Amino acid sequence: MRPEVIRPGSHIVLRLPSGSHTVHEIKPNTIISVGKYGSFQSNFLIGRPYHYTYEILDRVDSSSQSGLRIAPPAELYADIKDEELSTPADLENQPQADANGEGGCAQYEIVDQKGEVLLRTNRNIVDDARSQTMTMAEIEMLKAEGTRSGRDLISKILDSHSALDQKTAFALAKYTLRKTKKYLRRFTVLPMDVPLLVKWMFTEKDALKTMELREETLALIGSWSNVHFTPLTLGERFGEPGSFGQGRWLMIDETGGLLVAAVAERLGILHSPYEQKTESSATKPITPVKVRTDSDVQSQPEQSQDSRPPPGIRKAKFAKSNTITLIHANSQPNLSLLRYFSFDAANPTPSHPLNRHLKTISWLQLLHPQDDNACTEPDLVSPEVLQTWKSGKRSNYHRKRRRWECTTSIVSDTQQGSFDGLMIASSMSTPTILHHLVPLLRGAAQVVVYSPSIEPLVELADCYSTQRRVAYLNNPSASEEMPTEDFPVNPTLLLAPTVQTVRCRPWQVLPGRTHPLMTWKGGAEGYVFTATRVLPAEGRIEARGINKKRKGKMEDVGREESETKREKVIKAKDESTIMDS
Repeated sequence: MRPEVIRPGSHIVLRLPSGSHTVHEIKPNTIISVGKYGSFQSNFLIGRPYHYTYEILDRVDSSSQSGLRIAPPAELYADIKDEELSTPADLENQPQADANGEGGCAQYEIVDQKGEVLLRTNRNIVDDARSQTMTMAEIEMLKAEGTRSGRDLISKILDSHSALDQKTAFALAKYTLRKTKKYLRRFTVLPMDVPLLVKWMFTEKDALKTMELREETLALIGSWSNVHFTPLTLGERFGEPGSFGQGRWLMIDETGGLLVAAVAERLGILHSPYEQKTESSATKPITPVKVRTDSDVQSQPEQSQDSRPPPGIRKAKFAKSNTITLIHANSQPNLSLLRYFSFDAANPTPSHPLNRHLKTISWLQLLHPQDDNACTEPDLVSPEVLQTWKSGKRSNYHRKRRRWECTTSIVSDTQQGSFDGLMIASSMSTPTILHHLVPLLRGAAQVVVYSPSIEPLVELADCYSTQRRVAYLNNPSASEEMPTEDFPVNPTLLLAPTVQTVRCRPWQVLPGRTHPLMTWKGGAEGYVFTATRVLPAEGRIEARGINKKRKGKMEDVGREESETKREKVIKAKDESTIMDS
């Protein structure tokens, strides 16, 4: 569940007037810098709700930092007029202008049926830098003096424009908006979520770190994967033996944790619950510290601090439903983007939902667990021997035991299979991945593979094509020799392979000027491979029941019977004629 107010330690997104976004971590008693717009204290935002628009006030001589002012809605939407621009009902019936510009007005301006001009054009306007009489030195001087968060500066810039009265309504609004984005010191506070993180990483950071994954492509992956929250059944809730949890997802993520965050947000386990403190640390009474002597230490019983898990080691108590199993190729998974949602994979917080719902396992632990040191059980030591060890040695022993229990639990749970879906965003060879992971899925599970280019997915779709499936079934020895060059995967395990893409392009929507934007950020298109896991039937299939003939065959049979009867009648007539003669 998303937080409703800004909390200390959380990450927020500031939407600037220029349309760009910046991400900041809220730490008490720190300064947040917004570039050319200014800076302010982070304490001004703690405890306030999201989606408010603030203005950075001018700095007073007595204070070293600027303050904030909440912009009221009447001021934010003052430029929106009550009367909407009315467009002519039918512009096609108006007379067109000739070569000299006469005989019509539809070419140069929009008029209504009465002939009144509704919208002028900038045909006679010539852009000239000399139209603006204010210099940059004067603008910088006004900015230093204080301009009410930039509003006075924008009005003076508009007043100093000599050709402002020649601009059309659209050109004037466009010019005013451009100056507002440049000089108005205003921002809107937004909560950090997956769509904003995808947009920020794609447009303003390094998109290659996330494999150029777009927001609409990520939504397409989540839709085809059928990721949703699944409640526990009675057998799973009371821990009956042999009961498998539902909502178990298998994943390979090389986007820095972006795909994991998208799935966790759909499952409702991405955001950490907030624990409201009843009293602040400033109002708590200070208790005196008692100095312990050597006799107190000797008389004190053995502390149970060894039972607490050290940093980075989790107890093997995972959830049975709505879990994410992440397979990685390194010693530790790359989940750096999850820090924007207050989760550290190296040292997870016990109260965070991902601590119990996210499982990480390496390829070595999945395929060859006997070769991994983390899957080797440490020697069991009796409690009597543990009492003779030093505290550091005991802590090291308990840490190894907890790591082995956690790793063994994840490996056994993964090898049992019955996952509800598989999502892959990796640069590895996809057929080699599916050869090992598709058998771990249950029937009707969805397989979704993302790739920035289409060529790997086309080759993957060919591996599960109908022609290759028929050739595989006609070759009985193919299953024993697999994987081979002709059959890198079992083509009978996935049905209906499809390669698709999606692209949402922004449009300009204006009366008479509706068209897609001419310039937009490039990059990879991004393609998605989807298929459904099926369970091949074992043995020979025989059709039983009442054989109903098709309509076409019934007509042929009836036609043959009628011809036979006609031949018999003709033959009988011929015989009777011969007898009479």
